[in-house]
Amino acid sequence: MIVGPGRLGRTAAAQLEAGGHRVRLVGRGAPIPPAPITWLTVPDRAIAAVAQQVPPGGACLHASGALDLGPLGPRDGRGSLHPLMTFPGLPINPFQGVVAVPAAVQGDAEGLPAALALARALGAAAFEVPGDRRAYHAAAVLAGNFATALLAEAAQVMALAGVPVGLAPTLLAPLALQSVENAAHCGPAAALTGPVARGDEAVIAAHRAALAEHPELLASYDALLAAARRLAGARSASGAGG
Repeated sequence: MIVGPGRLGRTAAAQLEAGGHRVRLVGRGAPIPPAPITWLTVPDRAIAAVAQQVPPGGACLHASGALDLGPLGPRDGRGSLHPLMTFPGLPINPFQGVVAVPAAVQGDAEGLPAALALARALGAAAFEVPGDRRAYHAAAVLAGNFATALLAEAAQVMALAGVPVGLAPTLLAPLALQSVENAAHCGPAAALTGPVARGDEAVIAAHRAALAEHPELLASYDALLAAARRLAGARSASGAGG
């Protein structure tokens, strides 16, 4: 049972049906029938209210990355499954990608096995988050949502060079994707390239000069420059070299 026919809910339902699983997708305001597993793919702010409508007797999971099990109330079979992925909506189905979607799971004695079973049915790679869920979700936002924002900022900067802003994301995407892939395989410090990794302060100064009349873009550049410097420092400390 999936409650919440948004982008995640619809994609997950399609994935489960493709795998031969029976699944029912329940929309807003519709009664929630009993089920062995009920997965709430609703906004975080709605979880507590919707959980109260889930009949007892089965596991009740939510899909929030930032929340613990508290919003599910005092019931047995509480758990969560948060796919660490962006879901733009069908027909794009990240569950059918080459690499299994990681999925953070947690739960009580009944909820955790249910979350693990659902992850297997989705073809996801389950892992547990033993620490602060807020920090976990902040990491997801940094890697996902902010990566999108970063590409948009880069496109604005490229537009200053005369490249159409609508074309810039397409031109920059292969570089961004390859950089992320390198960081995943080699580690971020070892994968860092460019003027910061080379210690080329003249190029960095030229970049900042080009952005001087655009304070918002310069602020973004400087914030990421500081992060890259920290990464380069970690690289030097580890002896990775240039």
